[in-house]
Amino acid sequence: MNQYVEIAQEALWLVIWLSLAPLIVSLIVGLLISFFQALTQIQEQTLTFVPKIIATILTILITAPFMLVQLDTFSRKVFDLMLKASQH
Repeated sequence: MNQYVEIAQEALWLVIWLSLAPLIVSLIVGLLISFFQALTQIQEQTLTFVPKIIATILTILITAPFMLVQLDTFSRKVFDLMLKASQH
């Protein structure tokens, strides 16, 4: 039972770790756009939405190889544990 708790905990940390880069980039872009809007007094909603989406997608594309390696490693660990559990 302890292994299942450890796997669940590792899965939650993996989700946090993998989502951190896109979230930070989106936050930084949002802050920069908000600062720009405050300076220019332009209050257009799409001005904040579109750059954040583009930055987030680019970040995911750049970090995708790292994310896939991490997910592959975790998946192999889970399947190995399942195989060992089914053999007992």
